[in-house]
This record gives sequence, C-alpha cells and structure tokens, in this order.
Amino acid sequence: MTAPASRAGAQRRFERRLDRRFGLYLLAFVLFVLAMAAFERLGLSRRLIGVSFLLATILVYAAIGMACRTADPVEYYVAGRRVPAMYNGMATGADWMSAASFIGLAGMVYLGGYGGLAFVLGWSGGYCVLALFVAPYLRRFGRFTIPDFLGERYGGHLPRAIGVFGAIVCSFAYVVAQIYGVGLITTRLSGLPFEIGVFAALGSILLCSFLGGMRAVTWTQVAQYIVLIVAYMVPVVWLSVKQTGVPLPQAVYGQQLQKVDAIERRLISDPREHEVIAALRTRAAELDKSLHNVPAALAAERAAARRRLDALVAADAPMPQLQQANRALAALPKDSAEAQRMWSAAKAASQARAAPLGGMPPMAQAFAGDPQGDAAARERFDDSRRNFLALVFCLMMGTAALPHILVRYYTTPTVREARTSVAWSLFFIALLYLSAPALAVLVKYELLSTLLDTPFDRLPAWIAAWSKVDPALLSVEDLNHDGVLQWGELRLGADIIVLATPEIAGLPYVVSAMVAAGGLAAALSTADGLLLTISNSLGHDLYYKMIDPQVSTSQRVTLTKALMLLVTLAAAAVTAQKPPDLLVLVAAAFSIAAATFFPALVLGIFWARANRAGAALGMLAGLGVTSYYMATTDPWLRGLIGVESPIRLWWGIQPISAGVFGVPAGFATIVIASLLSKAPSAAQDDLAHRIRYPAAVLPGEPAAALR
Repeated sequence: MTAPASRAGAQRRFERRLDRRFGLYLLAFVLFVLAMAAFERLGLSRRLIGVSFLLATILVYAAIGMACRTADPVEYYVAGRRVPAMYNGMATGADWMSAASFIGLAGMVYLGGYGGLAFVLGWSGGYCVLALFVAPYLRRFGRFTIPDFLGERYGGHLPRAIGVFGAIVCSFAYVVAQIYGVGLITTRLSGLPFEIGVFAALGSILLCSFLGGMRAVTWTQVAQYIVLIVAYMVPVVWLSVKQTGVPLPQAVYGQQLQKVDAIERRLISDPREHEVIAALRTRAAELDKSLHNVPAALAAERAAARRRLDALVAADAPMPQLQQANRALAALPKDSAEAQRMWSAAKAASQARAAPLGGMPPMAQAFAGDPQGDAAARERFDDSRRNFLALVFCLMMGTAALPHILVRYYTTPTVREARTSVAWSLFFIALLYLSAPALAVLVKYELLSTLLDTPFDRLPAWIAAWSKVDPALLSVEDLNHDGVLQWGELRLGADIIVLATPEIAGLPYVVSAMVAAGGLAAALSTADGLLLTISNSLGHDLYYKMIDPQVSTSQRVTLTKALMLLVTLAAAAVTAQKPPDLLVLVAAAFSIAAATFFPALVLGIFWARANRAGAALGMLAGLGVTSYYMATTDPWLRGLIGVESPIRLWWGIQPISAGVFGVPAGFATIVIASLLSKAPSAAQDDLAHRIRYPAAVLPGEPAAALR
C-alpha cells in the first residue's frame, strides 16, 4: 500500500472513531437534560439544577482537555493537521460563536431592529471572503500562526512583530468580552458574586486549553458546539410553536413581526407612554441642573437621604423601610468625581429613553429617518444607512482577518479540506444566525403581549431575579406612578435577552439552565481559542522566532503555557471592571483585526510586489487610524484615557465601525510604500508565487496536500 493511500485509510478510521464518540456524547447530553427535567418535576431546587449544569459541562470540557494533553508542537499549535473538514467547521463554529453571538446577537436585533441585522450580514458575508481570498492560501503556507505568515512572506522581524502586537490587541479585547459572559452566566447559575464568578470560571478555560493547546481546544470546541446549538434552538423552536404552532421559527417569524409592528404603532400614540417620556425628560433636566454644581448637589442629596433615614428611625418604621433608606444613602456617590460620572451616565440614559418605545427604533423600520421627509429626516436616514453599511464592511473584513479564526484552517489535512471546512463553518454558524432574528422578534412579541399593563406587584419572578444579577441589564420603575408597567418603564440590556428567554416564555427552569450552559460553552470555546492565539503569538512568534531560536521544543511549549496563564489572569482582572456592552467590545476587535491584518494578508497572497516596508507601514497605518478614531469618539475609551475634547465623527460614522477608515488606509499605504521602496527578494517573490498558484509545491509540503 502506498504512503498516501495508507494516510487516507488512517484518516477515514480516525473520522469513524470521531463519529462514534461525538454521537455518544450527544446522546449523553440529551439524557442528562431529560434527567434534570425529571428531577425538577420531583422538586429539585433551581440552584442545584443550575450548579449541576455548570459543573457537568465544565467537567466534560476539562476531561477532554486533559485527555488531549501534548507537548508535540505540531499537535499543540495546529492539532496535528488532521482535523476533518466537518469537525473543523464545527470547532470553528464554536470558536466563532462567542458570547457576543450567543448572548448578544438576538439582543442587538431586539434593541436595534433592522440595524441589528448588520451583524448577521457582516459575519456571514465575512466567511465568503474568508473562503475565497484567505483560508486555502494560508493552509498551503502551512505554518502555525498569522505572524508566521507575515514574517515569512515579507521577511524580517518587523512585520512579524507588528503582527504579534495586532493579534494581542484584537484578541485581548475579544477575550475580555468572553470572560465577561462567563462571569455573567456563572453568577446566574451558581449565585456567586460577578467578580468571583469570573475567576471561578477561569479554571475551566485553562483546563480546556492549557495542557493540550490546539489539539485539546479543537475537540473541546466540537463538544461545546453541540451544547450551544441545542441550547439555542430549543427555546426559539418552543416559542415558535407556542405563538404560531409551527416549529420553524426562521420561516414564520415574519407574521409575528407584523403583530409587533401593530402594537408598537399603538404604543407610539399611547398617552401613558407619553407620561413616561415626560418623566424621563424631567429626570434628565434635574440631572443636568445637578451637573452644573456637583459638590453642592451631592451635599444636598446626602442631607436629604440622611433626613429620610432619621425620620424613619424616629417613627420606628418597619425594618425593610429602614434597610431601603440605608441602601439609598450608601448608593450615593462617594465624591464629586464619581458623582460627575454617575450623573452624566444617568442623564445620557434618561435622554436616550425619553422617546417613543423607550428609545428603541420600530422593529420593522429599516433605517432611522425618512428619505422622503424634511431635511432633518433625510439626514437621519442617510446617517443610519451609512453606519449600517460601514458596520457590515468592518465585520466582513474583520471576520476574514481574525487570527484565532484563521489559525483553524492550519489544522486540516489538505487545502481542499480547508476550503470545504469553510463551507461547513458557514453552515454551522448559519444554524444560529438565521435563528437569532427570529428569537428577537418572538421575544419582543412575548413581552409586548404579556407584560404591558401588568401591576408592578404582579410582575413575573424572573424580573426580580435578573435585576439582582446586574440592574444595568434589567430594571423596571413606575415612572408615571400609575401602578402598572408601560413599555418605556422596562429597561432590558442586549446581553440577557437570550439567557432570559426560557423564563420569559414560561418554560421549565431546566431549559433556562441549559441555555445558560450553552452560553457558557460559547464563551469558553472562543476564550480558549483567543487565549491560545495570544500565548502562541508571545511564545512562538515573539520568543522563539525573534528572541531565542535555539530554545528546545519542550521549553517553547512550556513557555507558551505559562504565558497563557498570565494572559488569562490579566484578562480576568480587566473583566472584573465590567466593561461596556459585549457586542460593542467585540465589534471593536473586528475593526482592529480588519485594519491591521486584512490588507497585509490579501496583498501578501495576491500581489507579489508587496514588500516588507509596505506591509509594516500598512499594518501600522491601519491600526493607527482605527485606534485613533475609536479613542477619540468612543465614550468609554475617552473616559478611560482622559480625552476631553468634543467628539467629532467623520462623516457621521460611529466608533464601532472605525475599521472602515483603517482598511483603506492599510491598503493604500502598502501599495504606495511597496512601489516606492525596494522590490521583495527572489525568495519572497517565489514564496508568494507558490502560495498563490495550485500547481506549485511549497518546500516540505507533500503534493497530496494540494488536493
């Protein structure tokens, strides 16, 4: 038997073993869920059900990670290059289906309506760009990391060093969002404080990737994908059946959207909703007045709170009232600087909500404004459409350039498998992405049809439960003092729409625990891939390739593991500060990845004249323009670095889409700098030719890998 035939036979046997093992894993997961449902009916507490889901799934992932431990660099960095296309697509789907996708995507559509579909279009379209222009060629290159490609293709340490820096920046921003999601879900399932939940979940992240690298991460991600897709689909199908009688939410949610639109039109003219709007405007005006003299206003607030507490004590008021007055006094800002921050944020929130539908756009409206209206309406329409297209562009380019996604296509046996793997990735991702808009519409209809006009003392228990997790995620307040809930009095954050869906729909708690486990799987799978990317960039690209090329294989892998531990702890420390919205933070990572890597990768593959100077300057230009725009226009970043100048948007583009300026800057700089500087060496020109053309064989690459 020839060597290629022997390898093919071994690969088929390997795939059959995978089919059996993951088939049994799926069966075991279904039986576990059914057992938990039976225990719930027998009276098992919600706390124990949640902890059972949390521990069972984490232990399974940790067991897979420990079973796949290795010190072989090929296994550790690229899983031995033998992951079949379908399983690599499934692992990529889990790697991709971050906490932002699982937790935040449906929430963004819920809050932003049509505008939220930019994420669906951008991320899905990005995989088409990835399949056509990047993934197969990187697999033919056949190394370990994206900085590897930049260093080899362009020559010298400078492009590699910039690649390492860019990979760390975008991956770190992304991983903070994942650990935030892990902390949020762990808190909901276990009842631990958020900060403790974050650090408690880190053990599972490290166990999944610390010992086995990409080998462990790959098979853990396949297991995590099975959990997350089952957990996501069950509630949305259940809601669809409950509301329409049809178990295909993707096909029928249009009719529910029409019902949502009809209710929203009625609410826009509802006098009680206008009372809520007036109350919010009054609150914003009072906060604005306080901000004119913060020290005096803070002193007056403290004196008033102290008087209320003293009056209750003097009247021998009930203990709950005394405790509430004490909490109100303790919640006041500690100093003028904190008061300035808190009141400014509260004023902005009140102003944003002081509009019809609680400040949310009508769900069926494509863009804000009116192209046939007055000048102001036309300007709002153009601005909304421009930002929609800019965000789609950034997400597409970022998808095709994220280092932790691109490295997955180094793990397939052949170039053909890499291309097929992209198709499988798109299929597995589409299962969730086509369901997210349906889930958003079904949840909004459920809330509009069941919560409106409910007395505050009869609101469902899930509202109080989620308010305790984080009041910023969910809050209700009787602003017009009529004793019943209006739409403008309910504030829901994007990050809990999916996690709260089972409770909103009145499903058994076991489904809520399963959805939380799915969100945990999504966050853990992406966090594993991101942490591995960062540690590999530091250990392999920075230390081994640039500092000490003589380091032994075992020392290199050990160093990478140690760096992973340090990066994980640093990311957890940042996450404990509760950064802003998950989806916004993730989208920033996409802009950075798009501007830093996409021009250098595409031109490095398709334009042999691109050289070291062009690539280095182009990556710096893309990263610099994007970072500058975000730092000067994003409120959270401005506050973080102390920028006080007025915000000036370029053509009205929001900071989430900063990459729309960085990507063209990167392309233009690479082209101009390459043409004005020395042409690439013959070796680099030959490498570019071999990567691009299928007939060429790279050094050390078997001809079978081209098929």
